[in-house]
Amino acid sequence: MSSLDSSFGVRRAATPQAPAAAKRVRRPISDGQHRIGTRAHVALSWIAPVLLIAVWEWLARNGWIAPHVLPAPSKVVATAWKLALHGTLLRDLGTSLLRAAAGFAIGGGIGFALGTLVGFSRLAEALVDRSVQMIRAIPFLALLPLVIVWFGVGEGQKIFLVSLGVAFPVYINTTLGIRQVDPKLLELGRVRGLSTALLIRRIVLPGALPSILTGVRYALATAWLALVVAETIGAQAGLGFLAMDAREFLRTDVIVLTIVIYALIGVLADSLARLLERRLLAWHPNYGAAR
Repeated sequence: MSSLDSSFGVRRAATPQAPAAAKRVRRPISDGQHRIGTRAHVALSWIAPVLLIAVWEWLARNGWIAPHVLPAPSKVVATAWKLALHGTLLRDLGTSLLRAAAGFAIGGGIGFALGTLVGFSRLAEALVDRSVQMIRAIPFLALLPLVIVWFGVGEGQKIFLVSLGVAFPVYINTTLGIRQVDPKLLELGRVRGLSTALLIRRIVLPGALPSILTGVRYALATAWLALVVAETIGAQAGLGFLAMDAREFLRTDVIVLTIVIYALIGVLADSLARLLERRLLAWHPNYGAAR
């Protein structure tokens, strides 16, 4: 018996039983079974939201919840339909989406560039990381007066706040992903004669991609949080403006509608990020078809 066999407690006498044991091995799950299981999980994930809406509707219709406190879901849907017919809802939704997209592109690009630089260079970490962490610790509301002085209350102020909120999750996760790449893989690449550029493209960035995409998912949520803060000050359009205008007239149905829209956009954005993970990380054992 070899030392490897003894370390794992393997016995030679068990060898004749191997064919019988092999017969009991379960067959792999087929693609069709996997799709059915995925659909079942998706359906289960919507049970709690649908049940909550049903209970909310029942309580509102039976007078347990006052309409001015929390209107029924049917009232919110009717309000959404009226605003959509007037064009107000689509205009404000489109304005907010454009602001979020512009801020996400700018902030995500800056965060990725800085994270890549710091991830590869200790000197860059010494020069950049401390300042980034100090700025990250400042709340949005504390920065808001200064941002208004810099940009006024126009589009620049809103896009700047979204960019600022997006940059930090992407920066931190990019840096972490690069630093966590297995050194043995880098050594293997050097043994195979890969240049530095090929090492980065074929080993470092693919290895850091799971962490980077996690940062993207966090950044999507932060983008809407920053946009809500930005649109409550001096906005003339957008979902935040719609909510603040409804507050002046005590239109709780409109306020609830904006909250629901934020939630739906967040779910949709997270679903798109998960789809991106499955596409880009199909080679990874923890992603791809397993998710």
